[in-house]
Amino acid sequence: MLFDLDDTLLDRDKAVDKLFSIILEEFYGDVEQHAVKNEMLQKFKEYDKKSYGHSDKVKVLESLFDEFPPKYRLPRNYIQDFWNNNFPKCFSINQKTINIINTIKSHIKVGIITNGSTQRQKAKIINTNLNRYFDTIIISEEAGFSKPDKRIFELALNKLNVQSEDVLFVGDDLEKDIAGCQNANIKGIWFNPNMIKNNTDTKPYAEITSFDNLLSYCGEMNFQK
Repeated sequence: MLFDLDDTLLDRDKAVDKLFSIILEEFYGDVEQHAVKNEMLQKFKEYDKKSYGHSDKVKVLESLFDEFPPKYRLPRNYIQDFWNNNFPKCFSINQKTINIINTIKSHIKVGIITNGSTQRQKAKIINTNLNRYFDTIIISEEAGFSKPDKRIFELALNKLNVQSEDVLFVGDDLEKDIAGCQNANIKGIWFNPNMIKNNTDTKPYAEITSFDNLLSYCGEMNFQK
């Protein structure tokens, strides 16, 4: 069983909230008006969403600083380092998810396929100890291609020495994760905890709102560790 990282194994939205708190403390101090703070957070999330999937995060903070001038402005050449050093520390994983992964791992091979920069994705994985639980971890920058390119899925199949028909991929993004894995003849399970309506042409093999539902799919998989 293969997994996406951000917004599947790890809650990226919560991490963005934590990073925003760090930015507030570091560059703004006390922002007393709740309405202003909330507006800043929403704008920060908007800028972050626009940059999602891109390794360069300088524009996210620069856009925030332009709209809401800070006490002091971090020089442009330090912004990327600030993001790389702080954002991975904002991620956490709950014990229930770890327990489910361990249960699955006791029966079948498990791996991660994630888009993003090698430095940041590795830092997230190590900080949450996810590297202990997975048989292979593939990061797009390292691999040379990213989801939805079928080659990144085929790379995972080769590393695990398994056939596509024996694999399930779990991810939150219909285009990159589900359509991508289907291009490699892998069945895609759409992780949809917010119960978003699917208005695309991509039809997942299955849809789950919680990792609890994953265990029922392990019996469908033929390969053993």
